[in-house]
Amino acid sequence: MVGLLSGFVVPHTPYPRLALGAHVQFVSNGLLFLVMGVLLLKLPHNVGPKSTAVMLLATWLTWVMAFSEAANAWWGTTQMLPIAAAQAKASGGAAWQESVVKLTHIAAGLSLVIAWGLLVVGFVRKPTIDGNAA
Repeated sequence: MVGLLSGFVVPHTPYPRLALGAHVQFVSNGLLFLVMGVLLLKLPHNVGPKSTAVMLLATWLTWVMAFSEAANAWWGTTQMLPIAAAQAKASGGAAWQESVVKLTHIAAGLSLVIAWGLLVVGFVRKPTIDGNAA
């Protein structure tokens, strides 16, 4: 819902191209996490509680990253998303703004790779002898 509603804000920001990127992040990641939830709830798997916790952490880190992109529609940072920033004619943000966007993107990106890797492993690995998954 946040992704859908954020679409109404896009043309009203100083950098609409960056706002569009945030809108796409909200919508696509929302769908991505719905798929993850459906897979975990409806299909048999060997994804353990620790792996599930990592997936939940990735979800929250991705939300933080998407909100940093939404803020970036006003900040106009250029370091982390240089192509979108160039298209938006962004001039760059304050050092702390650049750091926030960079840190949130790196944390979310790494956590997503790990989370989806754990999800795939949880679906393809055989059950352990004692029936507990990692």
